[in-house]
Amino acid sequence: MSEAEASLARSDLPTRFIMGVVMVAVACAAIYFGGWVFRLLVLAGAAVMLLEWADMHRVPRLWGYVGALFLAGNLLVLSEMLFPVDMMDAAIGAASFSPAWTGFAAALGLALLLGLMARRTTMFGGYLYVAIPAFALLAINWAWFGLTFWMMLITWATDIFAYFAGRSIGGPKLAPRISPNKTWAGLGGGFLGAAVVGALAAWFFDLGSPFFYIGGPMGLIAQAGDLYESWLKRRAGVKDSGTILPGHGGVLDRLDGLLPVIFVTFLILVGGLWTG
Repeated sequence: MSEAEASLARSDLPTRFIMGVVMVAVACAAIYFGGWVFRLLVLAGAAVMLLEWADMHRVPRLWGYVGALFLAGNLLVLSEMLFPVDMMDAAIGAASFSPAWTGFAAALGLALLLGLMARRTTMFGGYLYVAIPAFALLAINWAWFGLTFWMMLITWATDIFAYFAGRSIGGPKLAPRISPNKTWAGLGGGFLGAAVVGALAAWFFDLGSPFFYIGGPMGLIAQAGDLYESWLKRRAGVKDSGTILPGHGGVLDRLDGLLPVIFVTFLILVGGLWTG
C-alpha cells in the first residue's frame, strides 16, 4: 500500500467505523425482532446485491430490477409458504430445513428465466449467488435467531481481526493478483478471531456442537467468499461493488463473506450434524 493509499485509508476510518456501527445496529435489531422485519431487510439486501452484480457485469439496470421482483417472490411469498412466520416446529431437526430445497429449486427456475430474458448467463449465476444464501438465511433464522447471530458474529470477527492483523503484522501477500492488500497474517488473524468469537457465541446462545468448534474454519470460508468477490471485481475492473455504504462500498462488499457461511451452516443443519 502506498503512502497516499495509507493516508486515504486512515482518513476514511471514522466513516467506516460510524457506518459499521449503524449496519450492526440495524442487523441486530432485525434479527432480534425477526418475522417480517427480518425478511424485508434480507430482501432489501439481496435486491441491492443483485443490482450491484448487474452493474459490475455491465448488464442493463432493467434486468436487475426484474431480478429484484423475482427475489420478492422467492424470499417473501415462497418463504412464508414453506416457513410461516407465526409457526415453528416444536422440535427443530434436520427435517425442519428440508422445505428450503423447494425454495432453492424455485431460485434455480427463476435464475434460468432471468438469464434467458436478459440474454446474459451472468444474471443466471448472479441470481443464484444471491438468492440461495438469502433463502437459506430465512430458513435458519426461522428456526432459531441465535444461529443467525452466530453467523453474523463469525463474519464480523473474521473481517475485524483479519483487518487489524494484516495492518499491524503485514508480511507476505495472500493473493496479490486478486486482492493486493490481503496477507497471510490477515488470514491467520481472521481464523483465530472467528474461532474465539464463534466459541463464545455458541456458548452464549447454547448452540452446542459443532458450532462451538467450527468458528475458525468458518472464518476461512468467509475469507474465501471475500476473495471470490475480489476476483469478480478485478475481472470487472471496479474497486467496489457499489457506493451505497459510505466508507464500505456496496452491500456485496460487506456480505461477500457471509454468503458462503450461510450456505455451509445450512448444510450442517440439513445434514443433521447439529447436536445442540
